[in-house]
Amino acid sequence: MEIKIQSIHFDITEKLQAFIEKKTAKLERTFEDIRKVEVQLKVIKPATALNKETSITVSVPGGSPLFVAKTCDTFEEGVDQCVDAMRVKLEKYKEKLRNR
Repeated sequence: MEIKIQSIHFDITEKLQAFIEKKTAKLERTFEDIRKVEVQLKVIKPATALNKETSITVSVPGGSPLFVAKTCDTFEEGVDQCVDAMRVKLEKYKEKLRNR
C-alpha cells in the first residue's frame, strides 16, 4: 500500500507525517487490497477555529476511489475522524463485493 501525503499552504512536520502513516496503515486491517492512500492537508484562513481540512482518498481495485473529508481544529483530530469514516466506507464496500 502506497501512502502519499500532500500539505497545502504549510510545511508538514515529521511527527505529523509519522502519525498519518501509522493511522492510515491501520486501514489495511479493514480492507486488504488497498492500492494507494492519498492524504491531503490544507490550512484554511490561518488563525481561526476549525481551519484545518483533512481529506483522504483510497484507491481500491474494481471501483472508483473512496473519499472522505473533515474540517477540525487540529490535523491529528481530522486524520482520526477521516480514518474512522473511511473504515466505515471500506466495510460497506467490502460487504458490497461479498454480495456479488
